[in-house]
Amino acid sequence: MPVEQHNLVNTDLHIAAQNDIQAVAAWLAEYQDSPQTLKSYRREAERLLLWLSRENKQLNHVDREILRQFENFLMDPQPSEYWVGPTKPRHHPNWRPFRGGLSPASRRQSLVILQGLFDWLVEAGWVSRNPFKLMRDKSRRLNNQIQRIERYFERELWEWLWQWINQPPHEQSSRALYEHARRRFIFAFAYLLAPRISEMANTQMLDFQQSEGRWWWVVVGKGSKLARIPVPDDMLTCLRQWRGALGLPGLPEHQEQSPVIRALDKQRRISDNQLYRLIKGAFTDAAEALEAQNGKPAYISALRQATPHWLRHTSITHQAQSGVSLRYLAESARHARLDTTTRYLHSEEAEWHREQQRHRLGGTAPKARIEPL
Repeated sequence: MPVEQHNLVNTDLHIAAQNDIQAVAAWLAEYQDSPQTLKSYRREAERLLLWLSRENKQLNHVDREILRQFENFLMDPQPSEYWVGPTKPRHHPNWRPFRGGLSPASRRQSLVILQGLFDWLVEAGWVSRNPFKLMRDKSRRLNNQIQRIERYFERELWEWLWQWINQPPHEQSSRALYEHARRRFIFAFAYLLAPRISEMANTQMLDFQQSEGRWWWVVVGKGSKLARIPVPDDMLTCLRQWRGALGLPGLPEHQEQSPVIRALDKQRRISDNQLYRLIKGAFTDAAEALEAQNGKPAYISALRQATPHWLRHTSITHQAQSGVSLRYLAESARHARLDTTTRYLHSEEAEWHREQQRHRLGGTAPKARIEPL
């Protein structure tokens, strides 16, 4: 599915670009230090460029009506045989940019990203306007800060999932036992420290460090920012158990330079994509197990649609529900803005719900004497 390149002459350019592809590439270059952000931004920009090419349009043609058409397209990419297909490597002939139509949350996220793209292109002199500014309901759809985090596992579901993960494997071969131990550690790591998928995949043993008797996880996160996160005792226990499965003693030594999460050879690190697939596979297996137990349909559905990032959302949400203060929660989550962290706070909703229970149909409030009319 090639993207046609369209030349555009602009004397007020502030970037070295000859066509839309090069202009978007210049924007993406700003995110080279954030691999996961770059990956998601590239995906949304590529979808837009492919659609514009198919419509024989360029970025500077996009107005409010074209943007409306693109929104509808994201909801239902047609013709489906051209746009939709199973996961394939990017250069595979059967690669397609969509697995299916995007959900409302995914469409909103796509528009948020593309709004930022157009803001940048206006400043770069590549386009003259940002059509997203014309959206009447822009604040509802494009301001992600006002959206509460809903893509997480309720505590009851998480407790079932953790119990399920800890069940011994049916097969007792060395490989099955190793894969079981690895899956258990991955989920413990994800829940207790709230890493992003790339941070977890890239963690080295030396990133777990002890200082004055306390253990910390040192991580280079989004935007190449260095952070130091307290390691809870449960995480230390799981780390010891995982190192035992790797044939390693106790807790990491000083400057022990080796990957934490490893391939089947117990030596090589696994890639972000491999880790992603391991977690998604666990969700699928868990959904089937819960369905066999006649579990709640909503929980089964949550497991089927969950992505690995749900574990980060779950970790932060459950920490908030456990009473971790907003200040420390923001530090652990490594959010640049405090209002990002507040999206995980559901305490006001719970309090509101409790208060609302005072409003009854009758029988709980003092009865006033009703005078005859």
